[in-house]
Amino acid sequence: MVSLWGGTGGAIPSRRPDALPFLSLRNDSIVSETGFCIELTVMMIGACRDDGKNGTVVDSDDDDMEDNNENEGFVDTATNSTADNHIDMGTENNNSSRRNLRQGKTLYKGPCHTTNPIDRCWRCRPNWDTRRKRLARCALGFGRRTTGGKAGEIYVVTDCTDDNVLEPKVGTLRHAVIQKEPLWIIFANDMNIKLSKELLVNNNKTIDGRGANVHIAYGAGITIQFVSNVIIHGLHIHHICAADGGMIRDSPDHFGIRTPSDGDGISIFGSTNIWIDHVSMSRCQDGLIDAIQGSTAITISNSHFTHHNDVILLGASDSFSGDQFMQVTVAFNHFGQGLVQRMPRCRWGFFHVVNNDYTHWQLYAIGGSMHPTIISQGNRFIAPDNLYLKEVTKRDYATEAEWRNWIWRSEGDLFMNGAYFVQSGQPNLKTRPNDEYMIHAMPGARATKMTRYAGALDCFPGQKC
Repeated sequence: MVSLWGGTGGAIPSRRPDALPFLSLRNDSIVSETGFCIELTVMMIGACRDDGKNGTVVDSDDDDMEDNNENEGFVDTATNSTADNHIDMGTENNNSSRRNLRQGKTLYKGPCHTTNPIDRCWRCRPNWDTRRKRLARCALGFGRRTTGGKAGEIYVVTDCTDDNVLEPKVGTLRHAVIQKEPLWIIFANDMNIKLSKELLVNNNKTIDGRGANVHIAYGAGITIQFVSNVIIHGLHIHHICAADGGMIRDSPDHFGIRTPSDGDGISIFGSTNIWIDHVSMSRCQDGLIDAIQGSTAITISNSHFTHHNDVILLGASDSFSGDQFMQVTVAFNHFGQGLVQRMPRCRWGFFHVVNNDYTHWQLYAIGGSMHPTIISQGNRFIAPDNLYLKEVTKRDYATEAEWRNWIWRSEGDLFMNGAYFVQSGQPNLKTRPNDEYMIHAMPGARATKMTRYAGALDCFPGQKC
């Protein structure tokens, strides 16, 4: 549904034909067997302290002062880029507790290795915390022009509360994301942020969770609507529920009436130049990531997805032809345990699915309708044991005579346990975007290595991430 001033949202959605109940959920889940949120007492993850520095804005330096010999192998040349001075993000004494709080993949405690070109751009530098904005150089794929809050100051979130969506408190995440000026948003300490209503992100923002264990959980999700140039990096997003609508502020000088949000982890609506990187996502009431209504120039990379039905939706309506201009890169992600379908599900546009590791699905991995172009390169697909669910692909609402003309190509993919990809159409180079937007694919046998560090990383100031 659309809000009274053009936003996304809606009442609890009706069950779609391809929707299934959530499967294999833990006892502490707040999602019921029908996929809708219920009230349960949950253990909060992390703490939130008020250190008297609410909304601290830190002056920036130039990150181009680094040694030239460190630039070998990086994916992009730099224009002028600012970076923050040192910010105290905690002491070594809290390292073990932070590691214990982390959810998702088993922590790797060996030396820092970069296994894909995005990570090679920034990860194994011990000064990442004083040169945070280097990350803005590193996007690849269709979202490669995204710089987020690179041109702005550093905003330090110190308050995990979300008590007032009309007049957000200084120091809260909501106060940071609605500002008009570019901002690079970081977190003073570990936090669990329970959003009372959807979080409306303004233009030119980076939400950077590195250096803290930040969970957006047990409340509403993140909405990126009619804006451009947003980076979301290093967050855990899970147990997101539909939330009531009402008056919500989206900038310092504007608020509007919103209909209820659906329960997406990240909802992208009519927005461009979006980069989602190194997030860990699971157990949301609707989709983990939805990008719809003319959204384009998007990269989803280095992320870890688990325990969910409808994972990624790219284009929500067969009747909205405006999504024919949608271009999305899905790269270096791990699609892991407890996933059912839509990794992604595509409509209309052009989708490059490259060097991902698909270790689990319970219906299919990649699907679509309305003749999307899907180029699958260098992925690893491990089929489930069910003999009837070996096919990677699923085409909806079209006869075979129709979908045989859709361009769905598999190049260099690795298929295991009987997995197979039904190709269609003929490669038409005239329809392919410029090479600068197409990530060079490595063979599917390398997908596991390239996604080894997918998800939110355990980063500490002064140490390689």
